[in-house]
Amino acid sequence: MKALWLVGPALAVLAVVIGYPILRAIWLSFQADRHIDPDTGMFVEGGFGGLQHYLYWLTQRCMLSDGTVGTCAPGTLSTDFWPAVGITLFFAVVTVSLETLLGLGMALIMARDFAGRGMLRAAVLIPWAIPTAVTAKLWQFIFADYGIANKMLAPFTDEAIRWTTDPWAARGAVIVADVWKTAPFMALLILAGLQMIPKDVHEAARVDGATTWQRFLHITLPLVKPALMVAILFRTLDALRMYDLPVIMISSSSNSPTATISQLVVEDMRQGNFNSASALSTLVFLLIFAVAFIMIRFLGADVSGARGVKDAKSGAGRRRWGPGRRKAEAGTPDDAERSRAADVPAGPPAMIAATAREELDK
Repeated sequence: MKALWLVGPALAVLAVVIGYPILRAIWLSFQADRHIDPDTGMFVEGGFGGLQHYLYWLTQRCMLSDGTVGTCAPGTLSTDFWPAVGITLFFAVVTVSLETLLGLGMALIMARDFAGRGMLRAAVLIPWAIPTAVTAKLWQFIFADYGIANKMLAPFTDEAIRWTTDPWAARGAVIVADVWKTAPFMALLILAGLQMIPKDVHEAARVDGATTWQRFLHITLPLVKPALMVAILFRTLDALRMYDLPVIMISSSSNSPTATISQLVVEDMRQGNFNSASALSTLVFLLIFAVAFIMIRFLGADVSGARGVKDAKSGAGRRRWGPGRRKAEAGTPDDAERSRAADVPAGPPAMIAATAREELDK
């Protein structure tokens, strides 16, 4: 009961700040717009509209001028829905993949002990700390027709690349800007996971004859997987809501080559169609929820942190490092200790160090 009194105020604030807007948007998505009554020819208020707005986006069904329902005319906002879905998913897959690879590499470098490590960590986070609008304008100048990018590529191209008008060049420019900004965020989350790995785990594996690649593949990756998957989950959900980068860098038009779903929501609201915009917002929410569910349920994004410990314990003692495993020759006391350490089962993750210490203490 005391715990309820402690968390009650926070839950009440969350219910008002988060719960009410969601419920309100869902309610509006089922309300019909003000429209012409086909029997009287007069404008009537909306009322319950059922799945009208969802069908408007999913199947391009529109209310025609005579009051009947038919296929939306070309140029209607709903005709840009499926292209925007494809572009949004494309951005999410490409940017998150590149950011994961770069972030992992940056985290592995920053996890090492060397002079100036603190300065490097601070410098790496600068792109992530810059506001997105500033980042977008910065890269817009870089990818201008006479910008730095075309100046650097001039010896390799016959003419300047039209980064803001050519469809694939524009998408590439947005991807580069997004990766530059958010790869440090991935590196920060992965670095936190790397710092949780005890150094004696790697040391025990090294004594046992594991190569650098084997230690990375069988120790680092399994132990950093929880943090890595959570970082991928957060970035994927964020990428599915991308809005400001393509709008500022390229265009705010709903039919631009970089238009995302969020752009359609904002554009629909600017046109005064709050009910259909609420329906599209609900569809975006369902898409994000589905992606999060798949990643947590099937891809191992463990937000609780309990699965990594369970996997480490269940996997203890099952791996051998193979031909690279060292066998110390008996002789001196130090050689005998190294020989006992070499006979330790080189199981994955966290059980190696404890087993090695027990053997060395005998």
